[in-house]
This record gives sequence, C-alpha cells and structure tokens, in this order.
Amino acid sequence: MPILGIYASSMQPALNASSYDSIATVTVGAGGTATVSLSSIPSTYKHLQVRITSLAPSLTSGLIYFNGGAGTYAWHELKGNGSSASATAGTSTNVLYSTYNETSTASYTGAAIVDILDYTNTNKAKTIRVLSGSDANGAGSVFLRSGVSSDTSAITSVNFIVSGGGNWAQYSSFALYGVKG
Repeated sequence: MPILGIYASSMQPALNASSYDSIATVTVGAGGTATVSLSSIPSTYKHLQVRITSLAPSLTSGLIYFNGGAGTYAWHELKGNGSSASATAGTSTNVLYSTYNETSTASYTGAAIVDILDYTNTNKAKTIRVLSGSDANGAGSVFLRSGVSSDTSAITSVNFIVSGGGNWAQYSSFALYGVKG
C-alpha cells in the first residue's frame, strides 16, 4: 500500500455503503416545482448528505435554506470551467448555494453532493460543503463551496429553491441520506 494510503486510512475509518441510510428521496413531478422540501429529518445521525440531479431551464443557482430560512449565512466558492478559475465569497447573506447550471437549456443536467455536518449539534454553527457542476455539451463548470449558518438550532428541514424564481424541472431528484457517526 502506498505511504499516503496508509496515512489516510489511519486518519479516518473507511466509509462504505453501510455508513449511509436513505432517509427520503423527492423526484419532481410533471410541471415542476418552485421548492423541494426535505422535512421531519430524524436526529439519529452524525451528518446529512443530499445528492441532487437538477434540471431547471432557468436555473442560475440552487439555494438552500435550513429550518424555513432561519439564520444568516456566509459562504465561499471556487469555480473552474476548463479554461479559467475564480473564487468568490459572501457574508451575512440569507442563503447558501447548492447547485449551478451553466445553460438555459433543460436538456443539460446539474449535479451536486451537499454534506451538512453535525446537523444536530446545538453548540455550534452548521457547516456545509458542496461539490457541484453541470455540463453544457463540453462547456460546463465545476464548483466547490463551503458555507456556515449562524443558527445553532438542530436542522430538522432543508429547502431547495431556484434563485430568481422558476421551477425545478420534472425528474430533478433530491436524495437525503443520514451519515452514521
């Protein structure tokens, strides 16, 4: 085993399929929907993960709100599109970002993995990390985001909306998993 592999395996136990429990999956129906809500989240896990495949012809960004939007948020973003890279940030905002679609064409899909860390710990702010991207026939982008909520309440619901209005298109999927600790 390579030295790096030995070091990495000693730092953290390996995660496997049994480390995740499927909690809920929402697939958007005909006509689309403005908001996807994952609610009644049990408090029995260490972390949460949401896996998203999004179709939204008017999508600029997918937005995340915890517990109905309580709190303020700060975030950081790294973006790459194959020819350039950029970094941005926001503080004292009322939203976190989950997905991004580069085009206005519904036939291109965006995807994201959103990790919500220590979601039940009421002694600290809630942190997320997001890996997302989209392809626009070879002209898409990839994003790495991190964010924090000022609210220390346990997270019991997560809502996803499309920035600037519009709907998540039919067949967009939001799968919520509990990560065992």
